[in-house]
Amino acid sequence: MFISPMLLATSDTAFSDPQYIFEPKIDGHRLIFSQQNGTIRLYTRHNNDCTRQYPELQLPFEDDIILDGEIACVDPVTGISDFESIMSRFQAKRSDKIQRLIVSLPVYYAIFDVLQYKGIDMRKRPLMERKELMFKLQLPSSSFGMVPYVEEAGVALFEQIQARNMEGVVAKRKDSVYVSRRSAAWQKVINWSYADVFITGYRKGEFGWLAGVPNESGKIRPSGIIELGATPTHKKAFYGVSKSLITGEDREYVYVEPRIRARVKIRNWTKAGLLRSPVFTEFIV
Repeated sequence: MFISPMLLATSDTAFSDPQYIFEPKIDGHRLIFSQQNGTIRLYTRHNNDCTRQYPELQLPFEDDIILDGEIACVDPVTGISDFESIMSRFQAKRSDKIQRLIVSLPVYYAIFDVLQYKGIDMRKRPLMERKELMFKLQLPSSSFGMVPYVEEAGVALFEQIQARNMEGVVAKRKDSVYVSRRSAAWQKVINWSYADVFITGYRKGEFGWLAGVPNESGKIRPSGIIELGATPTHKKAFYGVSKSLITGEDREYVYVEPRIRARVKIRNWTKAGLLRSPVFTEFIV
């Protein structure tokens, strides 16, 4: 049984508050675990059935249950979850490849909420009551775990997250009920990194600026597409200046000389050297 998950609002800064608990944000993808009449189904936040991708999670709890959490691949050396690795697991379709990946990229299901237990809907119960039940559960294997939390000390936790280069913090009101929509009762604080890039072109259709960074020899290499953050004022300034810098075009893009520099905030760099989720913040003059 799929339940549409509760989504996070965004807080620009870390905060501390006695009415909240604070959890480390796991860098994976959302997973609803459903065990109904002994049958286990796994769903993404968009109601895509991904049960077959994760055989190691097809293990039963003692009673029927629906859980909310994050599935991730954890680096055994750093203990930090790796988004690209879990995407490799999620995108695997062939049974033989999935079986190989169970060994090379084992997954971990980090549980943070109980939505239904023994057929009883828990969503209208306050968060801390659901947490109490969650921590009493007998887990099926070491592939399952609980997301830890601290009370009140959100700033201190965020500073630890920054020091370890992890994704961020989630703040949740202690009295929050579970709603299947975005709610300010749950907020995320992202541990952004920053990068300076050159804008090397733009999409002809929907908005997008091509970004590039110098390689070891000083030549500009592609590093991704900036789709977020630019205001109408920024766009107007860019297109006014870029007209004199055009070097060519194809069916999708117009290319410009790498003269315009910008600062972007990113989740991190991918293993392929691309910006992950770049957001424009300012032009560099």
